[in-house]
Amino acid sequence: MPIAEPGAGPTEIAAARLIVDLGAIAGNFRLIAKRAAPAAVGVAVKADAYGLGMARVGPALHDAGARVFFVAWLEEGIALRHLLPEAEIFCLNGVAPGAADAYAAHRLMPILGSLEEIDEWRAAGHGGKAPAGLQIDSGMARLGLSAEEVDQLVADRQRLDGLNLTLVMSHLSCGDDPADPLNLAQRASFERDRGRLGLVSIRSSLAASGGSFQGLDFLLDLVRPGAALYGLAPLMGQANLMAQVVRLQAKILQVRRVDRGMTVGYGATHRTTRPSRLATLSTGYADGYFRSLSNRGHAYLGPVRVPVVGRVSMDLLTLDVTDAPPELARRGAWVDLIGPHHTVDDLAAEAGTIGYEILTALGARYARHYLPADGKAGAAT
Repeated sequence: MPIAEPGAGPTEIAAARLIVDLGAIAGNFRLIAKRAAPAAVGVAVKADAYGLGMARVGPALHDAGARVFFVAWLEEGIALRHLLPEAEIFCLNGVAPGAADAYAAHRLMPILGSLEEIDEWRAAGHGGKAPAGLQIDSGMARLGLSAEEVDQLVADRQRLDGLNLTLVMSHLSCGDDPADPLNLAQRASFERDRGRLGLVSIRSSLAASGGSFQGLDFLLDLVRPGAALYGLAPLMGQANLMAQVVRLQAKILQVRRVDRGMTVGYGATHRTTRPSRLATLSTGYADGYFRSLSNRGHAYLGPVRVPVVGRVSMDLLTLDVTDAPPELARRGAWVDLIGPHHTVDDLAAEAGTIGYEILTALGARYARHYLPADGKAGAAT
């Protein structure tokens, strides 16, 4: 589903703009909540809500019914606490060394992921007071209690005594691929270890975006979607059920006619094979439009697909608009880099990366226009 057009306003004078549909984000949350029921839905707003602006996205999700939020860093949690005084806020990256008191002061719940973090949280005097979560590594070899640490805790359960644990979780390494056997292996490992640790009565979570769509066995008590909220496809090779959330547009600065054989951009990596019209846009890799899109990315002028030609530079990129009608390919016209015909996932595939990286790289120079959930005109920044 394409996002709506913004109204007239400050973004009209911008060279490039990012339109964020808060209503689509809220709708995606409600879709996941319906599919995951009776499991609850906690929402990931880390990395500035995947680059889309936590200050606007966080309250929109809260208005849609979200009450549990996940960030990565302590600093993100503090910023979110100011926005949402009553929300449950978990910090996925655990206790930053030496910062245990700050989590408690701001009513943030670190996800403890090692024996060292458990001991530090207890040593700070927060063990039986301030709530926290616990992560068990079931196959990522990233954060979370290792198999050896689980064995140590089973042998010495007193290290968990008195902890005010409100969540025990793990994370699927192949959650976007339902056919991968590692998903079932990780689920079995997680269930076994939380049973050995005597944590079966504590709220549990295994699934993020992909796992939320893998069926009842992966839902447990709480799912933690992130990317799916922002329009990315949760499962590989399957139709994307999520509404599109972002539209990225740039204005044409100039259109020029060139002869056959003209080279384009740094390094002369493209040479025209016919008389052509080239349009230059005021967007480049400084704005998160990756250099890897040189000579392989595409954009849209209305319904017309136009290729990126030459190298993407810091502030500019060039399109071959020869096949687009002149009334569309004109100075001042808006071009969709991400839009109704070209999703974030499409652009990511062209760039050789994933939609997560595209979203989180979107630059600060874009004028941002937020379409609110009530459908009224949104504020531009």
